[in-house]
Formats: sequence, C-alpha cells, structure tokens
Amino acid sequence: MRKATIIIFALALGTCSRPPGTLEEILSSGELRVITRLSPTTVFLGADGYEGPEYLLVDGFAEFLSNKYARPIKVEYEPASRFADILPTIEAQQAHFAAAGLTITPERQDRVTFGPSYQEVQQLLVYRMHSQKPENLAALRGKRLEVVAGSSYAETLAGIQTNEPGFTWTENPNSEVNELLAAVATREIDFTVADSTSFDVHRHYMPELAVAMKLKESDQLAWAFRKSNSDAIRAEAKAYFASIEANGKLEQILDRYYGHTDKFNYVGTRIFIRQYDSRLNAYLKMFHDAGRQTGIDWRLLAAIGYQESHWDPSAVSPTGVRGLMMLTTSTANYMGVSDRENPEEAIPAGARYFAKLRERLSQIPEPDRTWFALAAYNVGYGHVRDAQRIVRMQGGNPHRWLSVADALPMLAERKWYSQVPNGYARGWEPVKYVENVRTYFEILNWLEPDTDAIYPHDINASPEPSLQTAAAESAGNTI
Repeated sequence: MRKATIIIFALALGTCSRPPGTLEEILSSGELRVITRLSPTTVFLGADGYEGPEYLLVDGFAEFLSNKYARPIKVEYEPASRFADILPTIEAQQAHFAAAGLTITPERQDRVTFGPSYQEVQQLLVYRMHSQKPENLAALRGKRLEVVAGSSYAETLAGIQTNEPGFTWTENPNSEVNELLAAVATREIDFTVADSTSFDVHRHYMPELAVAMKLKESDQLAWAFRKSNSDAIRAEAKAYFASIEANGKLEQILDRYYGHTDKFNYVGTRIFIRQYDSRLNAYLKMFHDAGRQTGIDWRLLAAIGYQESHWDPSAVSPTGVRGLMMLTTSTANYMGVSDRENPEEAIPAGARYFAKLRERLSQIPEPDRTWFALAAYNVGYGHVRDAQRIVRMQGGNPHRWLSVADALPMLAERKWYSQVPNGYARGWEPVKYVENVRTYFEILNWLEPDTDAIYPHDINASPEPSLQTAAAESAGNTI
C-alpha cells in the first residue's frame, strides 16, 4: 500500500507537477493513515477490539469516503508513543491526519491546519479531594504540578506564568493524562491539568479526584491535518461532520462515551469500589459463565447485578422483588427459577432474561439497543414501547436512546400516559437506572480489563495490527 503512494510521489516529482494532495494519496492507495493516542477519550482496547470516540469518528469518515468515491478505504492507526510526537508526525507527512483529541490553539495552527470542531471541552486544574484546595493560582507556588509535555495545557500554563512570575510546573514527556491523574489520586504529585471529558471519565474509578478551578472555559477539539495540500481532505471532513451532526450520529457517539459521566456520586462510587473488593469475587465465575452462555458482556451483567442488589443475594425490595438480580415472581417463573435468592440460579436467569429483551429490540442499532434493554429490565418492556410511541407522536426517532430517555419521564404525566396502552409509570427511574448501570459498567471496564467480554457496539472490524501491538505493550496502563 505504501509503495503505491511512494510511486505517485515519484511520478509527480519527475514531471515537475504539484505533489498529490492528501485526499489523492488516500484514494489512490486505499489507505487512510491516522495518528492517535491510546486513552479512554480517544482510542482504547475494548471487549471486542478497539473503540473510543475517535475510533468511531474515523471509522465513520472512512466509510463516508468509501461510499462517496466507490472504493474501499482501509484505516491504518498509528498510536503515538508520546503526546509530543503527534504534531511532528503530521508535519513529516507520516500520517494523513491526527485524530487524538487535539485542542485548536494558535501555536498549533502555525504547524498544522485543523478540520471542523466536533466537541467543546474545558481545561481543569485537578487535585486530590481532602487535600488543600488552592484559592488562587498564587497558591500553586511550591506545589508539584505536572502536565503532559507538548499539550495545550502547557501552553495555557505558559500564558499564566506571564502574570504569575513565581508560578512553575513540569512537562512530563513520558506520561499520558490518565497516568498523571492517577499520580494525583495517589499523592505522587499535587496537581495536573486535564480536559473536562478526561476528568469526568477517570473520576469514576479515581473518585478522590476533584476540580480545583477552571483554567480555560472553552476549548475546541478537532482533527489536525498537514499544513499544505490538505484542502480537499479537510473539505471532505467538513462535509462528513456536517452529515453526522445533522443525522444525530455525532451526538450519539459523544453520548455513548460521556452521556453518563457527568452523573457522578462520590459516596456511591466509593461504595461501589469497596463492594467490588469485598463482594464481586464470590460471583465472578457465575457472571463469566452467564456472559459466555448469552453473548452479553459479563461486566454489563455484573453492573446490572450491582444496581439491582449491590451483589447481595438476600436483597428484598418493598414490592417483593428479591435476589441478586432482583427477579419478580413472574420473571422467575418464566425463566424457570425455583429459588431467586440462589445466585447460581438468579445470575444466569437474569442474563437470559436481559438477552431476551435485547432480542425483542433487534430493530434498534447498538449501542442504543443495550440501553433500551436495560430500561426494559427495570421498568418493563411495555413501558419502553410506550415511551417510543410518545417519541413518534412528537415526530422524533423512536430508535434513539436520547429521545426515549426524554420521553420516559413523561409516562408519569396524565397528558401522556393516558394516550399509551400501558398507562402510568415512574418513568424517570429507568433513565437513572440506565445511567447507573453504564457508570458501573465503565468502572468495571477499567478495573477488570478482559478480552472474554463483548461490548455493545456496532464496530465489528478487527483492530489494525499496529494498534493492537501498541495496546499489548501498554496493557499495564489504565486506558
């Protein structure tokens, strides 16, 4: 593939014509080379290969180009070993663009050119909860503040230093944001700087992290392209992002990875981690077995079990629902369970029941299909269907979880529940239920990395070898 690209360059130089543009290279070689970084907010190893917001966005862009130009486009990912290597790789034309959660800054615009912004974030100064929170920037003097080398955070701090002469920090060339956040949580350093998205993701399994102050209110994230000969590919990127913003795909991708992260509960997260340490091990094999039997990620099943009972097989609700998976009498009878308080019966039965709900919702694409099934597990399939009816009445898309999540609470309003077959429901409860299960699931993703799991997503392609190799080398990192 790369040899064909080199030949094109040679022909262009031999005829004194202009060098081919980035889009021409991609179309002639059938290969889209993207430099990225391995992190929860960009690309990471999931249960069924690689995923992450940047992964899904790039995959969609390759499909967009393939459809438009009627030729297959393969994506080759190059994970940067250091954050500071990303821009030099683009400048050296060793990748077509960078999809790495990059912030648009004036300094970077001197080196690369950016595509359209697809997300807005804030820069946060992060410290460890219960340590002394700084009242102002002057209070940081003499403290250990480390940021990722070459990051926009370093540019922000350099600007602050002009007004705070005694203000100092260290640029760490060997650590990613997640590693510096972990260093704050373990008191190895006092402070670091992170985007709001990174902070929201990581505090769910590092609950001691807290925001000291906002350093920047608004940063725009975008892909970075070569400074020259990239007009055509940037125009295609602009058209692509316009299309996925119009059809709701961009919102769906961002909701998938961040939609539940802003619902943080410090006490609840601490309790979850404590009970993960003390309770889950007794039922781990049962969840693994149930996952293999049903094709459901065992960690998702464990997250359901925790939300239902805190992994307590003797739990009983005021309405008589009982057991680790909180099965009703009718559901237990339907699934052939004789003792709901026996986890060896309850866990596989709960898993099979959840799998059946997902099968009934087969017309809904993933990952929304899984969120629908979680809501149905909590409030009942009929009420979820009623919420879909309300979405249709309002002219929305009944197959989008974001729309149905807005409609479910309306089942508590006479104006709406009187128009649907199953009547009144405490519709806000399944919305909160889904948020909680997603949060517990994500925490388990980082606490229990496992290739035996199946994540609910719609990417079936095998990971690129270069990306897989990099992930194997970084398997010890919490990414």
